[in-house]
Amino acid sequence: MAHTTLMMIKPDAVENGHIGRILEKVTAAGFQIKGLKLTQLSKNDAERFYEVHQERPFFGELVAFMSRGPIVAAVLEKENAVSDFRTLIGATNPAEAAEGTIRKLYATSIGENAVHGSDSDENAEIEAAFHFAGRERF
Repeated sequence: MAHTTLMMIKPDAVENGHIGRILEKVTAAGFQIKGLKLTQLSKNDAERFYEVHQERPFFGELVAFMSRGPIVAAVLEKENAVSDFRTLIGATNPAEAAEGTIRKLYATSIGENAVHGSDSDENAEIEAAFHFAGRERF
């Protein structure tokens, strides 16, 4: 699937009531929502999703954080979806994120940074398939 990316609105942003504002920024930036769901990752789901980071010192904290409460997963479509979405969300550290980016507006720390965005076209497809069956994507 060309021109797609996966977004997850993370537990911190869900807990703080930012779902609507984040979705509004995403659609205002020209992204079309091709799949959307409120769900919760189990500890095992979070470990599988973030498997690439399993050797890093923050892995345990990341898994605990991502499985602590509901998330919103979305498949987004737009020309240059991965790079444009990463620009829209801003730097991982909200203190370093550009003004107006999602993380600058809604993240509280490097660890609780409000949103996830795929880092490549290949990972976007893998991540979207993790969260969405084919019939859940339009």
